[in-house]
Amino acid sequence: MEIMKKLKILADSAKYDASCSSSGSDKNWKGKMGSTAVHGICHAFSKDGRCISLLKILLTNHCIFDCKYCLNRKSNEIERAIFTPEEICYITLNFYRRNYIEGLFLSSGIIKNPNYTMELLIETVKKLRNKYHFGGYIHAKAIPGANESLLHELGKWVDRLSANVELPTEQGLKLLAPNKANKKVDEIMKYVKAKHSKKFVPAGQSTQMIVGATKETDYEIMSKSSSLYQKYDLKRVFYSSYIPINKDKLLPTIEVPPLKRENRLYQADWLLRFYGYKVEELLDHNHPNFNILLDPKADWALRHIKEFPKEINTCSYKDLLKIPGIGVTSAKRIIKSRSYFKIQFADLKKMGIVLKRAQYFITCNGKYFIDPYLFQKNFIEANLIGQEKPTENRVNNQLSLFHHE
Repeated sequence: MEIMKKLKILADSAKYDASCSSSGSDKNWKGKMGSTAVHGICHAFSKDGRCISLLKILLTNHCIFDCKYCLNRKSNEIERAIFTPEEICYITLNFYRRNYIEGLFLSSGIIKNPNYTMELLIETVKKLRNKYHFGGYIHAKAIPGANESLLHELGKWVDRLSANVELPTEQGLKLLAPNKANKKVDEIMKYVKAKHSKKFVPAGQSTQMIVGATKETDYEIMSKSSSLYQKYDLKRVFYSSYIPINKDKLLPTIEVPPLKRENRLYQADWLLRFYGYKVEELLDHNHPNFNILLDPKADWALRHIKEFPKEINTCSYKDLLKIPGIGVTSAKRIIKSRSYFKIQFADLKKMGIVLKRAQYFITCNGKYFIDPYLFQKNFIEANLIGQEKPTENRVNNQLSLFHHE
């Protein structure tokens, strides 16, 4: 099979894997080709905030497993292909020289067994580093069930590793992916956390969960994410909307992926990682799912309306972060500025506050932005929902290297 045909098959097969991010690598491949610090290209972000492009491909879409939600499951009658390590090196280097990419995201179906697949991944990245002196960013997928020695060898040559938990609960995994087990993924994460250094997986590790393939609530999903962050110091948990590409009686009968739900989970994930929220503050057994019509922070504020409005000139930094429309950077600006002058509503917009949201939850020098009689939950909720824009229809955020047919 020609290499370009393989590329079209295996890059297209890789597009459903969302766990691709490049932030946080400190590894410096001095004297090497590429950035220092897939049929498609995906976007990720470096530690300094730059948007970079990664070639995103599978080593092979052959797989010994039959996960019901997966395009590449062994029972699907699809066109199959496998790259040699040399072919992946050839494609990566040529795309880099043409300035199409700055790095590589390499995953794979499981061919023969986990150890054999890991050996092929290792051979590929070692050739890129040693034979071709490629110093660009490499993110590879670790294969659950492979020997620890192979995991260690792969981790020496890549910037980031990911091992996908796939589904939020063991019950869901047994239902749709009976060949897989969370225990094997946990073993990878535990090992990477223990060995993590500037020379071993310097950009840390990430994982992915599929949203909507099973009946877990948002509360269960976010509880799983919180647990993974705390136990294994993950850089990111990625949420991937279930896409109905297979037919099976155990799969949900939907026509459109739950993209808005995915977006709400990402927003909540941000609140956990950067705003200090706990899962139990955002959701509980009585309120197990996010409001699709409102972002989680605004939803929380409306459910705790008695804590508002907050006086912008006196409330604490922690309370500022609870106000919809105020982020970490703008909260710090408020704290710094109010030591010099009394902040007015006109000042807030200059500080980067999203005033069209924040105005409903704050006072400035004791004054409410609009008529104080309108400080009512129903009025505020209606106005915030009216600000929401519809989510764009998409299946993935991967750019094609080929013209659409």
